[in-house]
Parts: sequence; structure tokens; C-alpha cells
Amino acid sequence: MKRGALVLILGLIVGISTNLAYLRLHRPSDPSTLDGQLAWMRGELQLSDAQFARIRELHEASSPRLRALAAQVGQMQAEFAAFENTRRTSDSVDFIEFAQFVENRRNVSRECLDSTRQLVQAAASEMTPSQREHYLGIVAATTPQAIPLTN
Repeated sequence: MKRGALVLILGLIVGISTNLAYLRLHRPSDPSTLDGQLAWMRGELQLSDAQFARIRELHEASSPRLRALAAQVGQMQAEFAAFENTRRTSDSVDFIEFAQFVENRRNVSRECLDSTRQLVQAAASEMTPSQREHYLGIVAATTPQAIPLTN
């Protein structure tokens, strides 16, 4: 009886350990990180090692610019909240300052769209025609229509 219980306990320990090791090795990458997004692209588009390396370089090269633009967007959201707060509390608006803000926001939005479009087109240029079609279909379904994507 003791031998049977021992075999059962050891079997459970080995089974649980094997399961945990398998799950750790096959854990999906975090989609909020660059590595997670690129791993998804690699699997979904069946990229070769050379394609994957080049697309990784493109993303890493554009990352500082996109982060700077994201910081500007965040700053502009805070500025807009300040304008709105001032309007609510004092019931007045500096229209010249607000017009400058709107123009700056348009410029930043345009830069965001241009940078994103350039990255998408550069990545697509590294793909085969069937991969490119699939990739652009995915990107078009998840991005604003203001980003014209071409094959």
C-alpha cells in the first residue's frame, strides 16, 4: 500500500512538473511588447529568419520616433484637458492659443500617420506578395482609414 501511494505521489509530481515546464516553454509572448508583436507577426505571416530580422530592425529603428510622437500626443491630451478645464471654470477661451493648439495637434497627427505608414510600407516591402496581402489586410482592419495602405 505504501509503495502504491509513493508511486502515485511521484507520478503526480512528475506530471505537474512536466505540465508546468511545457506551459513555461510555450507561453505566448506579451502582445504589448515589441517582441510579442513581432513574434505574432512571425507566426501569423510565416516570416523567414531573414525577413524577421529585417522587420525587427525596421521596428527598432522607428521605435524612438514613434515613442517621441506618443509622448507628444500624451502632452497634447493634457493640454486639451487644461483648455477644457479653463473653459469650464472661467467660461472663457483664448481662441488664438486654442487655434495654435489645434494646428499643433494636426501636425503631430500627420507625423504619427506618416511614421506609421512608412513603417508599415517598409515592413510590407520585406514580405512576399501573399504575406504582404495578408499583412496589409490585417493592418487595414486595425488602423484608421486615414492611413492609405497600398500593395
